[in-house]
Amino acid sequence: MSFMFKPLAYDDLTAINRPILDSLTSDTIAVGNDNITKIITDSLSNLEKSVLLIDGYVGSNFEGLLHELIKVIKENNYKTFDMRDIYLSEEEISKITQENLPLNYEDDPVLLFGSIYQGKIEDFIHQEKLKNTINEIINYQGLAIVFGHGSTVKEFLDIATKVVYIDISPKSAAIRAREGKFKNIGDKEIRPFNALMRRNYYVDFEVVIHQRKNIINDNKIDFYIDGNNDEEYKLLPFNSLKELLRTLSNYPFRCKPVYLEGIWGGEFIRKVRNLPMDISKNVAWIFEFIPMEVSIVVDINSINFEIPFATFMSLQGDKIIGEKAYNKFDGYFPIRFNYDDTYHSDGNMSIQVHPQGEFTREHYNEKGSQDEAYYVIATGHNAKTYVGFKNDVDVDEFMNLAERSNNYGSYIDYKKYINAEDSIPGRQFMLPAGTIHASGQNQLILELGSLTIGSYTYKIYDYNRKDKDGNTRPIHIKNARKVLDHNRNTDWVRKNIAIEPRLVDEDNDYKEYVVGDTDLMYYQTSRVELVTNGCYKGKNNGQFTVITLVDGEEVEVYSECNPEFKFNQKFLDIVVIPSTITDYVIVNKGYQPVVIHKTYLKNNFEKYIL
Repeated sequence: MSFMFKPLAYDDLTAINRPILDSLTSDTIAVGNDNITKIITDSLSNLEKSVLLIDGYVGSNFEGLLHELIKVIKENNYKTFDMRDIYLSEEEISKITQENLPLNYEDDPVLLFGSIYQGKIEDFIHQEKLKNTINEIINYQGLAIVFGHGSTVKEFLDIATKVVYIDISPKSAAIRAREGKFKNIGDKEIRPFNALMRRNYYVDFEVVIHQRKNIINDNKIDFYIDGNNDEEYKLLPFNSLKELLRTLSNYPFRCKPVYLEGIWGGEFIRKVRNLPMDISKNVAWIFEFIPMEVSIVVDINSINFEIPFATFMSLQGDKIIGEKAYNKFDGYFPIRFNYDDTYHSDGNMSIQVHPQGEFTREHYNEKGSQDEAYYVIATGHNAKTYVGFKNDVDVDEFMNLAERSNNYGSYIDYKKYINAEDSIPGRQFMLPAGTIHASGQNQLILELGSLTIGSYTYKIYDYNRKDKDGNTRPIHIKNARKVLDHNRNTDWVRKNIAIEPRLVDEDNDYKEYVVGDTDLMYYQTSRVELVTNGCYKGKNNGQFTVITLVDGEEVEVYSECNPEFKFNQKFLDIVVIPSTITDYVIVNKGYQPVVIHKTYLKNNFEKYIL
């Protein structure tokens, strides 16, 4: 996963995809706990002996579904088997994972970071207990129900009659964690929220996602449940789910955003999207399309069916991003997108730096650098983007001041050291790892990021702010010193990562400029300025394109070969045009000119990746 976050409990229902589905797919959806449990139990009703497996994503309510099933099982000859009784002890699992969750308070004062666990759910299962459970099930005459994470390991699958998978969104999992509704795998008690989520991000999520992908690829699921609402389950037979996502992979699509508060949060997105004031006093981040954090909602016969985007990628990833990128990025979507909103806020984002690939691979088991990019969408008075050091400043002096500030609460005249660029709508700043940077007050930024499963922000100076609980926000001077590039100053920034827009194509309807391009990153960005009623045609070249409507009212994007494969995109929507769409068309449907931000992999992106 990527970000240790506390999402706001708000569902944005504007991001709904409406592909044209055949009735054989759409008519198989079932809604309501009674309907779903009847479908599952009916599939087993004519069998004297059967084995039902119930697996699911972290935070899934296994006991809730089990309770519903037991209510409709007419016979008394059933027996349940809880995976929690088959795991290794809490102490044994903690020993296995301790290297992934180091207690290094010097580098990581509040224990945010960890290293990605590279094992699997089987690592946490007691093999002798598993063997004994299998023998007990084989000798049992009746319905055996095995539930919990890991219930779909090979030994259980070999004797299974039916398999149910409960999927919930990462946002739902985080909210349920905050509410104390589940424990980490193998734990006896619920950990404090931050510790629980740290273990989730670096261990539990990883093994559960790995297992989900395995049983998806091996076609081992019979019934797939959208379990985001315990009061109203929604079910699709697995073949219908596959057909649904196969169809959707031919359409431009949008994911469901997640909103988060933050100390420097602004007001731009709240006003544009009419977010209710009671969800938070500020909205700092909008995870518009962070692939491992968002879900995708599909309208099926006027029913909203929600699927984690990672599940979509497991089933259709090679079609979404193209086979070459799918293989090179190991099945992950390689770019993330979110909004940073400091518009009419109280301050800047922290002055920070991110680690390079060598560092993330060594310390976090990551795949590459945490590179970023800022695209300026809207600004208020005197908005600045801070990037790089000023020419001829003493970087060590600044870092020493930052360390002193962290220790004693002293303030720094950071503007004396950090290069400030005017934030002008349409300007792109590429931010390769190692570059000091911060989004300034009073702007809305579209932030892009490269593929890291986790998020590693080393704050250098945060103006001595405290969080809403009154705690000083964590600073990571020691790690920042290890990854900071001292040579990225004003001259270097303007030559290499804050380029002047370069006109690459135009006709009567549009002009297209390359606005973000650096030899240090594997993707680049363009800006398309489209006149009223204008039309723009683009090519995917076997890969994918992500477009953001950064100015204007509405566009329609569709496949040139199949115009019915379309999406109506509103202001600030982020839409993926999958690789299945070879040639795409964007038509301005509003009453004013529009501006579209495009992100795409470079043709030679492989050379940037180990």
